[in-house]
Amino acid sequence: MLNLVHRGAALTATGLIALFFTSTLVVETLAGPEQITQLKHLIVTPGLWLLIPALAVTGISGTGLAQGRGGPLITAKRRRMAMAAANGLLVLVPCALVLEHRAAQGALDTTFYLVQGVELLAGAVNLTLLGQNLRDGLRTVRGRSPSAA
Repeated sequence: MLNLVHRGAALTATGLIALFFTSTLVVETLAGPEQITQLKHLIVTPGLWLLIPALAVTGISGTGLAQGRGGPLITAKRRRMAMAAANGLLVLVPCALVLEHRAAQGALDTTFYLVQGVELLAGAVNLTLLGQNLRDGLRTVRGRSPSAA
């Protein structure tokens, strides 16, 4: 059961980050200020209210699944998860809040796009880290019985 919770939360979190990243690229390339403002609001509310719990459940359930286990894959997953969490809390969440605030004020200026660049870079880093964790998670369950996986 814990494995299903972990998979669901991890897929939800990764999917939301990918959605935020892709929708930002599309809307800021093809749409106008009103759509940018609406997207930035949606990323914060309800976006972050969905993403943060999904990431927390992923981390907690992953810790439970890894309990009593070691090895290079588990160690790498833990290290990457710590980096992704720090990146999310220290870079991505503040960027999302600043971008929403500036967009709501109509300040789609140089500062907005500099922060947006930082957010996109940090988002790409997190997608990469989460993708590597997905890959290593699949490797950890290879060879185990279906009930254990």
